[in-house]
Amino acid sequence: MKNHIVSVGSQFPEFKKLAVVSLEKGNEFYEISSDDHKSAGKWLVMFWWPKDFTFVCPTEIAEFNNKYEDFTDRDTMVIGASTDSEFVHLAWRKNHDDLRGLKFPMLADTSKSLADELGILEANEKVAYRVTYIVDPQGIVRWLSVNDLSVGRNVNEVIRVLDALQTDELCPCNWVKGEETLNA
Repeated sequence: MKNHIVSVGSQFPEFKKLAVVSLEKGNEFYEISSDDHKSAGKWLVMFWWPKDFTFVCPTEIAEFNNKYEDFTDRDTMVIGASTDSEFVHLAWRKNHDDLRGLKFPMLADTSKSLADELGILEANEKVAYRVTYIVDPQGIVRWLSVNDLSVGRNVNEVIRVLDALQTDELCPCNWVKGEETLNA
């Protein structure tokens, strides 16, 4: 299988998927679309994990949740996603202490159509790699990171890159918010 990953400069694919947004009976699910962040004029961080009920995945999901306000302070929507169903997401959230209070949706790409269109499915198991996208308010992919199945990502690096992209200036190696850019 050849992966042709949607990359920087590409339009993020259109989608409409169910997501788990709450543990409250009757309000668990909500349909999310690719237009939600654009119509709100916000940036989007969408991060993918391979499988629910695993070991590395909840550490990443919990860390994105811990940093949720850092993203909202930057006018950024966060969506977590995997190819598991909305019912599996809901069961996992109910079952795992670190996932009960999530502040962002868990998108269910049960058909694997979005993951396939993004080119992020692992060849053998057809699960998503650990991929993180930063998408601007116009729907253009501005950054992505891909990790193999066994390696968790660094959420602070996602925030650092988001900060750099939002300056719309040249940012040198290891730049962090508050430092001078090369255009200053």
